[in-house]
Amino acid sequence: MKRVKILGSDCASCNQLVDIVKAVIAAEGIEASVEKVEDLQQIMAYSVISTPALVVDEVVVCKGRIPSREEIKEMLNAKPKGCCCGTHGSHDKKSGGCC
Repeated sequence: MKRVKILGSDCASCNQLVDIVKAVIAAEGIEASVEKVEDLQQIMAYSVISTPALVVDEVVVCKGRIPSREEIKEMLNAKPKGCCCGTHGSHDKKSGGCC
C-alpha cells in the first residue's frame, strides 16, 4: 500500500491537491492511504518551504505546485528508486545481497 501525504495549510491549493490525489487513486484503483499534514514543523521536516507538496512513501515528489492528474498518476505508480532490497547498492553479489 502506498503512503501518500499532502503537505500544506488549509489553503485552496492544498485542498485542491488532496481532492485530485484522491480522485486519481480512486480512478486508478491504487491501494493507498492519504494523509494531509498541516503542522509546520512536520512540513519543515521534509525540507519543504513551498506548499502544496506531495509525498509518496516518504519521498517528496512534487512541491510548490499542483501537478496534473497524469503527473500524479505517474508519481503514484513509479517504482521505488534504488535496490529491490532497499539497500541502494550497499551489498555486493558475493555477500548474497540482491545488488
